[in-house]
Order: sequence, then C-alpha cells, then structure tokens
Amino acid sequence: MKQIVSVCFAIFILLNPWLQVLSQNAEPCDSNINFNDIVNFDTTAMFCESVWDTADFVLRFTKAGPELWSFLLSASNTNSWVGIGFSPSGQMVGSSAMVGWIYQNGTSVIKQYYLQAQDVDKVTPDAGDLDVVNNSTLVFLQSNRIHLAFQLSTAQPREKMVYAVGPYGVLPTDNDGLKLSLHRDKHTASLDYTTGRSQAIDSPYTGVRRTHGALNMIGWGILMPIGAIAARYFRQWDPIWFYSHTAIQIFSFLFGLVGFILGFVVKGLINARVTHHKNLGIVILILACLQVMALFIRPKKGSKPRKYWNLYHHNAGRIMIIFAVSNIFYGIQLGMEGPSWYATYAVILAIMVVVAIVLEIRLWKQR
Repeated sequence: MKQIVSVCFAIFILLNPWLQVLSQNAEPCDSNINFNDIVNFDTTAMFCESVWDTADFVLRFTKAGPELWSFLLSASNTNSWVGIGFSPSGQMVGSSAMVGWIYQNGTSVIKQYYLQAQDVDKVTPDAGDLDVVNNSTLVFLQSNRIHLAFQLSTAQPREKMVYAVGPYGVLPTDNDGLKLSLHRDKHTASLDYTTGRSQAIDSPYTGVRRTHGALNMIGWGILMPIGAIAARYFRQWDPIWFYSHTAIQIFSFLFGLVGFILGFVVKGLINARVTHHKNLGIVILILACLQVMALFIRPKKGSKPRKYWNLYHHNAGRIMIIFAVSNIFYGIQLGMEGPSWYATYAVILAIMVVVAIVLEIRLWKQR
C-alpha cells in the first residue's frame, strides 16, 4: 500500500507543472472578461459556452443589433491556426469559416475562407458567404490563449458550426498563398442562439463511414499481418500454424471484403472524390483474391512448382500489407477523423512491428 501511495505521489509531482499550465490556460465561462479596450465591440455581456472540450474551445456571442451578431472564439495557444465555420449542412465542405493565427513575431492574421472541398487547394482565402462587418475582426493573445473576434451582419447566423485547429507550429504563409494546412482535429456542433447551448452533432453517414474504416483496419491492417506473422514464425508447431494462418487470413478477407463494399456505399452517399484511395482498395482486394485462390492451387511440398508458388505467395502478401497500411492511414486522413484514429492504429501497428522484430531475431538465432 505504501508503494502504491508513493508511486501516485511521484506521478502527481511529475504531472503537477502540466496541470498548472492547463489550469492557467483554462477559461471557464463563469469568469468575467472585458476586452473592450482591444476589440471594437462590447465583450462584457455575451453568451458563453464551452463548445469543444478536447481542444479547449470557448465561444462567446451575442446579438448586438437587429441584424448584427458579435462572436469571440478563444482556445489555448498552441502556435496553430484556429477556425470556426458556419455550415449549411453540418459538413466542412460548403462552409464559410473565420480562421486566425499569430506568427512568432506577433503579427496576427484573420481571414474568411470558403471550404469548397476536402482538398487543401480548394480551401480558398478571402472567399465565403459570411457578411463580415468592417473593422470588427481581430486576433490577439491574452493569458496564453488565442482569441478570434468578429461581427457578422445577418438576421440569424447558421446554427451548424464546424470548429478546427491546425497542426502544431505550422501556419499559413504568403509564399503558399495563405493556404491552410490540413487540420489536426475538428469538431461539429449545433448552436442554439436563444439559449446559448451547444450540442455536438455527427454526419448522418458518420456511422457507415467509420464502420468502413474499422472493418478495413481490422481486416487488411491487423488480422492480415497477424496471419503473416503466424505463418513465418510458428512453423515449428505443424500443422497448427497452417490452420491458424488460414483461419486468420479468411477472417481478414471477410472483414476486408465487407469494408470494401461499404466503401462504395459511403462514396455514393456523400459523393466523395477519393480516386487514389479507391484504386488502392481495388488493388488490395485483387491481391487478396489471388491469395485466397493460391490456397486451392498450392503444390505439394518438395515439388518444383512449390518454390515459385512460395515466391509469389510470400511477396504478394508483403506487397499487400504495405498497400493496406498505407491506404488505412490515407483513409483516416480523407475521413478527417483526427489524431485518435491515427494514434490507435499507429500503436497497434507498432506493437505488431516490435513483435515481428523480436520473432525475426529469434528465428535467425535458431538458424
């Protein structure tokens, strides 16, 4: 018991500086703010709502006139761009967004962007349908938080909001036409302008899209490498290794096949332009079908064709795994699922790689 208490105390000591930083950066809605000497509109009587806890986004807003709305978005400063989009459908594509950032030299930039498509080149600066009030926009730092202030001239702003934050330390520059780099995370929510409450929303096809991704990740990206590991490193347990390898790869094929079919369903539902992702998926499925067919034409051990069959079967499997892993990460990027999906699969992949390296070393020692 004393050892547990000691370990917990040590962990608290180590984490305490980080906890202090987080508490200092936090900006609860019950705190009073007054940026009237900085911003060109009143900031003292605004609705306040924590709209995105993960990224510490706090939104303040108020109706300042018959067709005038004031907004103040704040977030922890991570040397990244931050943005708030007003979406007609709840999707990023088709939204008009206010995006701001601050360079290391203190220069600040806030611009309206039109999110025409998922492609970075289709996210256009100085475009969009928001009627932004002149001289109302500002980006500034206060208490290590970045604040975006702006006013919109409209009878009623859109209720579906899209929030996003850029990658750490990567800011738009004049050299690249102030293009936004791909966000590191995003969040969609609806905002009730009467009550001031925000509620997270998902795309109507989010479940199908994520099921497609999960099935392909499990089938092509996890089970298939595990089956290959079983075939290469556990041959001393004959014939268990063969039946295990076959069973795992059959389940891998079934998961991947269903995921592949769902991919076309998703493409049709959201009219996604994912040519490279789709083509890679087709190549993976063709290789998988050839691998399944190879099971039924496997020559006998010791026969001359067996050597060439092994060469094909092993190398096609390796190529298939490389394509599958690449396409999974590419699919996560296209789906804009954020770092949690990247991290989850990266950890699983790293574990499999470490296991394979250990087993490979053991195999070489045995030889």
